[in-house]
Amino acid sequence: MMPCDRYRNHVHILSDSDEDRRTWTRGLLVHALVAAAALVTAMVSLGLGLRTAHADDAAWQLAGTPGHVVLMRHANAPGFGDPKGYRLDDCATQRNLDAAGRAQARRIRSAAARHRLVFDVVLSSAWCRCLETARLATGQEPEIAPALNSFFDDPARRPTQVSAIYTGTRALAPDVRVLMVTHQVVISALTGRATASGEMIVARREPDGSLIAVATIAPP
Repeated sequence: MMPCDRYRNHVHILSDSDEDRRTWTRGLLVHALVAAAALVTAMVSLGLGLRTAHADDAAWQLAGTPGHVVLMRHANAPGFGDPKGYRLDDCATQRNLDAAGRAQARRIRSAAARHRLVFDVVLSSAWCRCLETARLATGQEPEIAPALNSFFDDPARRPTQVSAIYTGTRALAPDVRVLMVTHQVVISALTGRATASGEMIVARREPDGSLIAVATIAPP
């Protein structure tokens, strides 16, 4: 038997019918498509990761530019809202940072150091999770700004607090670098943006004190 005859026999064994041949071909096609999809996903993820890193670098640079403030949502604090009957003067009654949240806040401090950013003013909500985030993320003792307090339990306070934040922002010196550590509801009211725990929004200060979101820094 010639070699080519031997190969033809093997092909004949693998393809006893047209249906077998079609099934085998479909199987190869499916595997090829799955492999191609995995490759495309990996390439897209890598590209997005690189773009996110570059975007974060640009946002950190912008954060230190005159005329901007940084709004930070407190680091990870498991749960939703606060326990019934909580008190601002008693951290034990509130929803607080967990170990992951504290580690997250420390990573923010490391990132700021890498970008050589030191805030001149650190303001915080009176909630313990915000104060602890501010301390760990900056190494500074924050100043409590009641306007940054959560109004999750009392939405009627929103207009008054937003107005107070605008007034305070308008009074800031043009070149002062400010960090405001607060809550999701406050950041959303100021910028219209939702934020994850530990996420930061770089906002441009307008002449009337309002804030326009121009960049975000992903939570580390």
